[in-house]
Amino acid sequence: MRARLRGRAFLAISLLFLIGALSWTGPVLAEERGRVTNLPLPRYVSLKAAEGNVRRGPSLSHRIDWVYTRRGVPLQITAEFGHWRQVRDRDGAGGWVHYSLLSGVRTVIVDQDMLPLLRAPRPEAEVLAKAEAGVIARLGECSIDWCRISADGASGWVPKTAIWGVDADEIRE
Repeated sequence: MRARLRGRAFLAISLLFLIGALSWTGPVLAEERGRVTNLPLPRYVSLKAAEGNVRRGPSLSHRIDWVYTRRGVPLQITAEFGHWRQVRDRDGAGGWVHYSLLSGVRTVIVDQDMLPLLRAPRPEAEVLAKAEAGVIARLGECSIDWCRISADGASGWVPKTAIWGVDADEIRE
């Protein structure tokens, strides 16, 4: 009898912990690490597949809320649970995606229409091409204020404030 009660108590505590972990939406500390991968949270990834189901919770039994239909779309991972990653897109919409649908390849979305891609990270630099709002580009190196991006054979430097998928203080070489 005592063992059965201990088992039920353990199950109840485990369920409360799981529910709390899945519903917590408080601030994420910059030094936080994922319990599964030990990688920093939050962090950016991209959608590897042409389609990716976004679920209400971290399992196949949870309802699909919507489907991403653009390969390469940048997403921010905010939590981990087993083989599932809680993600958020540039609009703030989020849900759970299976890790096999995600890639570590960094991409960004252009937020500014007809964004000039510049030869150098300076406002007066030569314009090499222009990118429309909504273009998904591969992320290259970044300084404090500028990032190098490439899409459809064109590449150049853009202000960080004109793209989504990179942190304001992030530096990449």
